[in-house]
Amino acid sequence: LLSLGTGTTSEFDKTYTAEETAKWGTARWVLVIQKMTSAASSYMTDYYLSTAFQALDSQNNYLRVQENALTGTTTELDDASEANMQLLVQVGEDLLKKSVSKDNPETYEEALKRFAKLLSDRKKLRANKASY
Repeated sequence: LLSLGTGTTSEFDKTYTAEETAKWGTARWVLVIQKMTSAASSYMTDYYLSTAFQALDSQNNYLRVQENALTGTTTELDDASEANMQLLVQVGEDLLKKSVSKDNPETYEEALKRFAKLLSDRKKLRANKASY
């Protein structure tokens, strides 16, 4: 299973003080809660799938590709400017060089190549079985 994320910000690593949040209006609370709920859903789905694949001793058959530190205009869903597209390409190229996790030193590029080979091999196997 290859899970492709759209990226998140590191905004949720931030903590807020009671004094700060006491000044928030309804709109600010709704915005923050919406972002937190969306991020939590993504993180929990990844955690659940990762745990399920580990329990089946198939952890090499699951890969989540997600940049979790988007900043600036790369977080804007409606910015299709040439400059922002170039920034997003750079984010993707940088992500390919990163390790999948602390426990897995494999880079995303290596993991994606491994996945592609695995899928190709399985397709060939199915094709060979179908010809019998």
